[in-house]
Amino acid sequence: MKLYNTLTREKEEFKPIKEGEVSIYSCGPTVYNYAHIGNMRTYIFMDLLRRVLIYNGYKLKHVMNITDVGHLVSDADEGEDKLVKAAMEEKKSPWEIAEYYTKVFFNDIEALNIGRPEIIAKATDHIGEMIDFVKGLEEKGYGYETSDGIYFDVMKFKGYGKLSRIDLEDLMPGARIEVNQEKRHPADFALWKKAPKEHIMQWPSPWGMGYPGWHIECSAMGRKYLGDEFDIHTGGVDHIPIHHENEIAQTEALLGKPSAQRWLHGEFLLVDNGKMSKSLGNVYTISDLKAKGYEPLAFRYMCLNAHYRNKLNFTWEVLASAQVALDRLKAGALAHKLGNQKVDNETVEKFKREFDEAINDDLNIPMSMSVVWNIIRYPDKSPQLFDLLVKMDSILGLNLGDVKEEKDDEIELSPEIKALIEERQKARKEKNWKAADEIRDRLKAMGIILEDTPQGVKVRKE
Repeated sequence: MKLYNTLTREKEEFKPIKEGEVSIYSCGPTVYNYAHIGNMRTYIFMDLLRRVLIYNGYKLKHVMNITDVGHLVSDADEGEDKLVKAAMEEKKSPWEIAEYYTKVFFNDIEALNIGRPEIIAKATDHIGEMIDFVKGLEEKGYGYETSDGIYFDVMKFKGYGKLSRIDLEDLMPGARIEVNQEKRHPADFALWKKAPKEHIMQWPSPWGMGYPGWHIECSAMGRKYLGDEFDIHTGGVDHIPIHHENEIAQTEALLGKPSAQRWLHGEFLLVDNGKMSKSLGNVYTISDLKAKGYEPLAFRYMCLNAHYRNKLNFTWEVLASAQVALDRLKAGALAHKLGNQKVDNETVEKFKREFDEAINDDLNIPMSMSVVWNIIRYPDKSPQLFDLLVKMDSILGLNLGDVKEEKDDEIELSPEIKALIEERQKARKEKNWKAADEIRDRLKAMGIILEDTPQGVKVRKE
């Protein structure tokens, strides 16, 4: 099995520290708002990694954090805590905000068939470990105190920039972050923030009442549950230049050696070939996809068709195509399940070998999907191939093992409904996916569900 290490910029053969067991740390959500589909693409990548490792026989010890304090709105360690800001806007306590959005997050990942890591670590449950970590850095001369907190001195850590390839000499004051006159270098980051009396979330510390910096959370919790060294650290590419760079600096400064042996990052999800932005109104959630009549697994299917290290562009047309493809995939799996033809073992083994080679080549899921489609299109419909698809689906997570034959409801269609169905079929034929989706949503509101299959559209009552 080979995995691409962001730190070395190379594919490397994967060998865990402890034989048969893999230790992973994944950056989890900051639970101040709904996670959007860009976030979810990263967690689908995390899930694929988990599934491939389990498929290969490894036992997992996987930690994911829940950031419920300390993530400020600015990379300059300035501004409000995101949880506190959301609490004030919604007139709730930060703990109520965190509890609500944490619950929604786990509901969303369950809908996407994303496996939950073995250990979920809430930041607010680990304040003591973070304080001890900061004290250790201060004792080693890496932390210094200012009027508003304890900061990490990046110039004392010689390896700063090795993940993102940032050159501190090129980082002029104000280029990445606002200038804080008490900082020794503009890239210095907060380990602990001193809190004013009115700040909602604060804890006692050697430096007075305050709260942890965002970056220290992952270092402290990763060390608690995985030890000084672990196998894999995952996250999105947006974490590379600041969050993960700072994690490496503070952890290696304290321990004197690398902690994560390799770093894996999932690429951005674009929307209409651009960035997601609230101002553009294109920040979508899993609930938004459901509201338009799409299965969450259609989004998962869409993500499977791009390598995790490549950007993926989301449009409603692409999602509509993914829904159609997913329906066809399930229909093809059902055809094998109901088939009665024999397939020789050599053919089965060939498909399995091609699939295994793909997933073990840096999680090349798009290539593995081409193998799956070759099985779906195989002319001999065989339960042997269905069993193979189910095994492959332990990676894909598309519920192919649950496919079953369903009889259409005997329903009388009104002339209006018949006309709408015909209109939608025409729109699909012309690849006018937007119009087709709108008609499907309209029919759904009328209690009519359409299912697209290779044999044509099936109609049933909701």
